[in-house]
Amino acid sequence: MAKNVLIKPIISEKAEGLSENLNQYSFVVDRRCNKVEIKKAVEERFNVSVASVNTIVMPAKAKSRNTRRGLVQGRVSAYKKAIVRLAEGEEIDFFSDI
Repeated sequence: MAKNVLIKPIISEKAEGLSENLNQYSFVVDRRCNKVEIKKAVEERFNVSVASVNTIVMPAKAKSRNTRRGLVQGRVSAYKKAIVRLAEGEEIDFFSDI
């Protein structure tokens, strides 16, 4: 069963604070994968050693905004988020390709 475990990293102020202060990195992951699969995927892709993995299923949300044409309503899909703590001295640089 080949599946893409890591979908994308989460780049936000809160996620950056976690990475700077606690050496934790956040990813959007496939909803069907477990902590062991996430750990293996991060270690293979970024060549680091992972100390722990925490997962959260973020619920779907209804969103609305005002535009010139009136109220636009929609929803944001649910997704699974993984917070990965790396071993001491390890680091992931998401912006090295820029």
